[in-house]
Amino acid sequence: MAEERVQVIGHAAADPAAVWTVAGDFCGLWHPAIAEIRAERDARGALIRAFTARGEDTLYRERLVYRSDSDRVLVYTLLEGIAGATRYVARLQVSPGENGGSRIEWSALLTAEADRASAIATGTKAIFEMGIAALGSIDSHPLLKPSPAHCALHAAVDSDTDTVLTDGSPRLALTVSPPKSGILVLFLHGIGGGRTNWLSQLAAVAPHARAAALDLRGYGDSQLGPAQSTIEDYCDDILQVMESLGAQRLVLCGLSYGSWIATSFAMRHPEKLAGLVLSGGCTGMSEAGIEEREAFRQSREAPLSQGKTPADFAPAVVDVLAGPDAGEDVRQALFDSMAAIPAATYRDALTCFTHPPERFDFSKLTMPVLMMTGEHDRLAPPAEIRSVANRIVEAAPNAYVRFEVIGGAGHVCNVERPDAYNAVLTEFLSEVTR
Repeated sequence: MAEERVQVIGHAAADPAAVWTVAGDFCGLWHPAIAEIRAERDARGALIRAFTARGEDTLYRERLVYRSDSDRVLVYTLLEGIAGATRYVARLQVSPGENGGSRIEWSALLTAEADRASAIATGTKAIFEMGIAALGSIDSHPLLKPSPAHCALHAAVDSDTDTVLTDGSPRLALTVSPPKSGILVLFLHGIGGGRTNWLSQLAAVAPHARAAALDLRGYGDSQLGPAQSTIEDYCDDILQVMESLGAQRLVLCGLSYGSWIATSFAMRHPEKLAGLVLSGGCTGMSEAGIEEREAFRQSREAPLSQGKTPADFAPAVVDVLAGPDAGEDVRQALFDSMAAIPAATYRDALTCFTHPPERFDFSKLTMPVLMMTGEHDRLAPPAEIRSVANRIVEAAPNAYVRFEVIGGAGHVCNVERPDAYNAVLTEFLSEVTR
């Protein structure tokens, strides 16, 4: 076997957004070498393009591995079509050019039989050069519309929700949309939040799938358990919600603390998840040392030890959570969520958060993963979450990971920029709930 690397860099006069409209459409018929193309889905919902080249009968199939509209990057891997190739991973990125316009970089790393590797690399380079040349001339041709495979669910507003209390112990409270067949989308809030943080997302998802927002133990109308909460307790609560609502499979959508809980559930019950949406975090404190975790817990508990309640220090928390452009309505919503938390609940959550039982093994993530964070998130900055997304791609054998930055938002990006957040969320759900 031999390994070859191919890299082609070109430029386009059009701005990156215009170029990405074409290049980012994974199943679009824009490359001049492609005769016919169609979109497929694998069993996990990952997008596959199946196509034929002009003058050939060979069927090529490639699977989308990673996508980011924010960074204008996509990564895909070959499934079939190139004789002698045992591994073929390609990456396409569009970025601003140094002197205006766009810089287009297309690269591939391939492993093939020794007598085929050089020829495959040569053919790949020619295909990349042809594609970049086509992208470089889009100003003189009408932009292609995205294919149906890349269309989002169009979120109509549906505020018809009910409050549901589970029968287990402790009792759990949910806001639930009307029943629909198929998967359940379950939202998990952050350590300073509550289920009301997800009302906009419930309205966006409800026309297309059943959705529910859970108050974690001790929050809102949910009861705190008789002993210190553990991650196992939270995972059991999710299973209890599934049973109560008659759901066989989930898309778990978490924010910060809720993202850590959602990922922990995915480690234990990957077969129950059709998708995983992680906002403003993922690993929690699972990769922090004991001293760092303890310092974090003590600093956050200090006001409680002084007799204060979350309502007393909520303004300072809001200053950390909110982005610089957050309006007073957003700041008030974040304050209300924090102020409503009982001191015992906040202490319980902090203790659980700072005693993670494991460092995550991302190879266990067998479901599609969407990672989002706010442009101005101080607790989970884009560079950190992008890095985790790339680690998942490297570790998961059949990864499909999407990473997006919600412009103008702080940590609670779904509350600050609900329209932008919902657009990405519903598009992802359209991919994994087909």
